[in-house]
Amino acid sequence: MKRKASAVWQNGLKDGKGSISTESGGLKEAQYSFSTRFENGGGTNPEELIAAAHAGCFSMAFAAELGKAGFTPAAIHTTATITLDKTNAGFTVTESHLDMTAKIPGIDQVKFIAIANGAKAGCPISRLLNAKVTLDAKLEA
Repeated sequence: MKRKASAVWQNGLKDGKGSISTESGGLKEAQYSFSTRFENGGGTNPEELIAAAHAGCFSMAFAAELGKAGFTPAAIHTTATITLDKTNAGFTVTESHLDMTAKIPGIDQVKFIAIANGAKAGCPISRLLNAKVTLDAKLEA
């Protein structure tokens, strides 16, 4: 399986602008620029898209692992926070932190955390990132 996305950029780094599109059409010419990436301008940026991918990937991996263990989640809500730091090598994604809250009937805290950590390690986007990946998991009653 292969998935595609494309980006178009015009002009220089600080005065330029671009758009990002996905083959599926989920994103179509989503705007990005220096200000959306390094400041708080309107639009998206690559790090935000990585965060979305990681949150979505983890949630699906967690649901799959729960199913293997005999549990069906009522809800899983995951937020991924990507950290972009300036290092000696240049700007580098140094961390992806997952905050997850889930409602899962019949599961205990120990099994919940064990399955969540397994999903964190097994999620394809977690394995893709060459960065520290952390997780805070909360079980709702």
